[in-house]
Amino acid sequence: MSWCERHKVDYVFGLARNARLVKEIATELALAKSAAERTGTAVRRFKDFRYQTLDSWSCPRRVVGKAEQLVAGAGETSANPRFVVTSLPAAAWPAAELYERLYCARGEMENRIKECQLDLFADRTSTRAMRSNQLRLWFASMAYVLLAALRRIALPATRLAQATAGTIRLRLLKIGALVRVSVRRVTIAMASGHPWQQDWAIAHQALAAAAR
Repeated sequence: MSWCERHKVDYVFGLARNARLVKEIATELALAKSAAERTGTAVRRFKDFRYQTLDSWSCPRRVVGKAEQLVAGAGETSANPRFVVTSLPAAAWPAAELYERLYCARGEMENRIKECQLDLFADRTSTRAMRSNQLRLWFASMAYVLLAALRRIALPATRLAQATAGTIRLRLLKIGALVRVSVRRVTIAMASGHPWQQDWAIAHQALAAAAR
């Protein structure tokens, strides 16, 4: 943070919570708890304040605290406080917008990276040569681009409109079918009991329309 400030680089960093930070948002946590118990849904409140560590920070800095109360299945609430430290001014980035729109976008990017790694095996770079590992990573990246395009073009009207790449692969593509090859054509027959056949048909129609 000191380096960023010296070089005029703005930053938003996650901040590990501690007793002093949680105490700063105690009122907001209590209000969120009351609202969550009354509505039965998760509630968030935010607080903007100045904070400085006891010994490691050179000066006070702007901290945004998220006072969130989650609701379990039995209606019990649990506190989920989170904190970020930033150099961005409150006038340009109010607390809630800073946390939800700017900081959480970082987490969403991490989710997409994990999706490519875990669902499409981008982490399988176990060969001895750099080039072959790079080729594997390219294959996984191209697969992700194709599945993202499939989700965007063919799946908005299906139950898979918000599905991850792994879910699309398993439920829409990785299915049993009977393939018949003749001189003139290749036919594919899916099982009539396939639970996602309607979504598959909608996706097929959308792709066919987009190809015209």
